[in-house]
Amino acid sequence: MGELVVGVDVGTGSARAGVVSRQGALLGRGEQPIELHQPQTNHSEHDSEQIWGAVGTAVRAALAAAGAKAADVAGISFDATCSLVVRDRQGRPLSVSTTGEARWDTIVWLDHRALGEAEECTATGHRVLDYIGGVMSPEMETPKLMWLKRHLPECWAAAGHFFDLADFLTWKASGSTARSQCTLTCKWTYLGHEGPGWQRDFFATVGIPDMPERGGLPEEASPIGTDLGPLTAEAAAALGLTTACRVGAGLIDAHAGALGVLGAHAAERAGIDRHLALIAGTSSCVMALSAEPRPTPGVWGPYYGAVLPDCWLNEGGQSATGALLDHIIRWHGAGGIADGAMHRRIAARVMELRQKEGLDLAGRLHVLPDFHGNRSPLADPHAVGVISGLTLDSSFDSLCRLYWRSAVGIALGVRHILEALNARGYGIDTLHVTGGHLKNPLLMELYADAAGCTVIEPAAEDAVLLGSGMVAATAAGFYPSLAAAAAGMQQGGRERRPNPAARPRFDRDYAVFLKMHQQRRELDALGAVAGKG
Repeated sequence: MGELVVGVDVGTGSARAGVVSRQGALLGRGEQPIELHQPQTNHSEHDSEQIWGAVGTAVRAALAAAGAKAADVAGISFDATCSLVVRDRQGRPLSVSTTGEARWDTIVWLDHRALGEAEECTATGHRVLDYIGGVMSPEMETPKLMWLKRHLPECWAAAGHFFDLADFLTWKASGSTARSQCTLTCKWTYLGHEGPGWQRDFFATVGIPDMPERGGLPEEASPIGTDLGPLTAEAAAALGLTTACRVGAGLIDAHAGALGVLGAHAAERAGIDRHLALIAGTSSCVMALSAEPRPTPGVWGPYYGAVLPDCWLNEGGQSATGALLDHIIRWHGAGGIADGAMHRRIAARVMELRQKEGLDLAGRLHVLPDFHGNRSPLADPHAVGVISGLTLDSSFDSLCRLYWRSAVGIALGVRHILEALNARGYGIDTLHVTGGHLKNPLLMELYADAAGCTVIEPAAEDAVLLGSGMVAATAAGFYPSLAAAAAGMQQGGRERRPNPAARPRFDRDYAVFLKMHQQRRELDALGAVAGKG
């Protein structure tokens, strides 16, 4: 039996794979880009066959980087964005695109085509809403499925499989049509703490009573890490592995990151509610675990068993964080290409400017970062961004000031979510950060100082891949449970405490931040009244 596992992470722009040891060390990594198709506003699509091909390329590259043989790998698991894959009864791709092109068979998580359908779901007042923060998001699967039935009825009629992307990948790998408790509970209104989990009256109310049968969905979800069987011969050939490799029921990408950074606390159920996972890249997700359900308005959940068994999860987030900073760079006259080099150049200049001006740098410039709606804690996909304090200055330094204050706004958004969670019984004082924001020194400083938390930067090179590796190790039988794998494979981290001297400045900024939310609502109301005049 092999002593290694492979974790696969599929994000919005690439598929990544990591070879992980039984102890949680990342031995080799591979990555392959995937294409994002955006044929019109609010429509974003993937080609699932291209994703599967990219996974194979990434796994082979990771094996080569680790110097590992196929027979060394005993287990594999997948995490992915909560994107919707549609296949026909024979398992072939079905177009979800208004272009009709069959290869675009996947509605990407960030797609907001189903805003109207999401509002209809919320208007039902059905009790499934009690477990998603009270408001249906267009990023979840039910409104997207409603949209498909209404706007692409030929797709609906031909459908035989609806998959969350992580479940699609385990199906491609093992042939199993099982669905993860993580994906179904978080994105499909499945109630993991009840039996039956599917609330069929809800689907009937929103016009898709046949959805579970049409999509080939099982009556019961599979716990994360369940052994779904070995790789098929076809999948083993595609991935460069063997049919002795077991496939573990996977999870959503952000949830894999939460597992990777919170694994050290898996056995501390009484104190786990002090710790928050922040998985931050293009967008940001925050994950809070507790031993009992804690419904929080505007925050998704509580979800049962969506990260760890016997734990409840509340999930908040910001729909555009890294994407917002990229946008600021492209939008500003002194900006340009929003690549790593530009982000580093801006961060370095901000540090220089702060040597002169301190934390009061651009203190009259305030940014409400809801450029792609407010996922939490307002649960308002129609929310828009606001910038107050602009001048005619179009220099590079003005870009740096705007970038800095946009980063402040992002960190204050995290504080806003934390306060909503703590008001419901959490005692969060420690933030475990993973994802692309680890590379941004401004954000890492602000998560401590503006959010007022001790920040833990994981020692693991890639906490998301580590989380998927923990799931794969469970399926491979390396550990008796997912909680044991999480505790046994955790890698620790480096600690940053908040700077007490910064607190007054960011307390003032936070007061402005809350006032801007209020003023935006007032302006929207005035605009609506004026529009009726």
